[in-house]
Amino acid sequence: MLETDSEEATKDSRLLGGNDSRRWWALGVIAIAQLMVVLDATIVTISLPYAQVDLGISDSNRQWVLTAYTLIFGGLLLLGGRLADYLGRRRIFLIGLGGFAAASALAGFAQNGAELFAGRALQGAFAALLAPAALSLVSVTFTEAHERARAFAVFAGISGGGAAIGLIAGGALTEYASWRWCLLVNTPIAIIAAIGTIVFVRKDIPLPRLGNYDLPGAITATAGLIGIVYGFSRAAEDGWAAASTLALFTVGIVLLGVFVAIEQRAEHPLLPLHIPGEINRGGSYLVALLMPIAMFAMFLFLSFYFQNTLGYTPLQAGVAFLPFPAGIIISAGLSSQLLPRFGPRPLMLVGAGLGFIGLLYLAQLSFGDSYASVVLPAQILMALGMGPVFVAMQTTALHGVAEKDTGVASALLNAAQQVGGSIGTALLTTISVQVAERFYANNATVSDLPAKAAIHSYDVAFYWGALFFLLSVIVVAFTIKPSRELLAPGEPELVKVAD
Repeated sequence: MLETDSEEATKDSRLLGGNDSRRWWALGVIAIAQLMVVLDATIVTISLPYAQVDLGISDSNRQWVLTAYTLIFGGLLLLGGRLADYLGRRRIFLIGLGGFAAASALAGFAQNGAELFAGRALQGAFAALLAPAALSLVSVTFTEAHERARAFAVFAGISGGGAAIGLIAGGALTEYASWRWCLLVNTPIAIIAAIGTIVFVRKDIPLPRLGNYDLPGAITATAGLIGIVYGFSRAAEDGWAAASTLALFTVGIVLLGVFVAIEQRAEHPLLPLHIPGEINRGGSYLVALLMPIAMFAMFLFLSFYFQNTLGYTPLQAGVAFLPFPAGIIISAGLSSQLLPRFGPRPLMLVGAGLGFIGLLYLAQLSFGDSYASVVLPAQILMALGMGPVFVAMQTTALHGVAEKDTGVASALLNAAQQVGGSIGTALLTTISVQVAERFYANNATVSDLPAKAAIHSYDVAFYWGALFFLLSVIVVAFTIKPSRELLAPGEPELVKVAD
């Protein structure tokens, strides 16, 4: 008799998780690694002007400090997730940590722009191994509904607040040490996490791999995702109608279409299409794509507002974001208590709704407003919304996934978030630049024109971000079932675990 997704989802989970406190120490180690991966996407944002001057990087090339990381990270995630399934999550997790430590050192000690770009690209490659392995380890370790909710609350707090924590850490390190430490700090953290993994995370024995590694699927998926992500990056500079932008989008879409065709025919596909094809999981992946677009509206433009308009130092700008990660940690903890009672659907609806209200309120920002009157309340509303969304989304995205597919399912969730973040950066940057140019043209005699034009462009971007929160509400309403059965993969079965 064939096993269902739900039945297979729990293999290796009973003994892998165990009933002792060891798995909670393991969660702490996994959370540290996840935080390192998430915050690395933003920790260099505040330090970028200093690195640019120090290494003589041109204005046209400086975006590669950010893009080299996100481009490779997003492009290789599916392959990284499948390697975790085939070769073992703990093994791939350790390889990712070691490689990330080395890549961070290379980037931190860079003597020119090319070395920095190469180090950032390598960071992205090893992050693509780390991220899916981390989430799948959490998924197979915690199977009881209440403990699973608590574990995902920790992971959601890290995932949701990591970007803001990166801005705080980046500001502090840049102001009191050097921009290089925004990269070098990862090396000792990764080493400590690797030691903790060896001590606390039990070895998992992956199921025997049948057939090949689906290399055609791996190549087309990776190249297609890179084409899409890079296309949005180029759109911010060359414009949406530029030949280079359209060519990248076209190539990316065609390659992803080829990838789907390959997966439909492959005996052992890189991404079994029933994973995103199940309506609850598919809805979660779509929300994971939309949410970062909205969040980047807040992160990106408030960072400019704090430093360029309010004149904050790098550290002050980072601290100004502190209510956001703090709020996510609190709301994620509360959500872990509510999730087993109400299921994921109400939490996701309320959370996305609060995010929508928060960005609408932030879009009312005007010249002369104080941080406490507009920015702070908006951050709190968004943070209170993001905690429930991330906890419920991560739980639902892995519901009923066969144990042998948890790595690739986790990778798909991470890939959706990464691509969403890249889309948000490019889309909202382009919109804000065009809005600012029109404001300049129509208000030439207005006093404090640069600041007012900038704030007006931010407000428009916030409205666009709010639209993506609203779209998330609609997606949840039509795809996520109002059921608590989505909380756990099912009743665990005994399997072998190597100590």
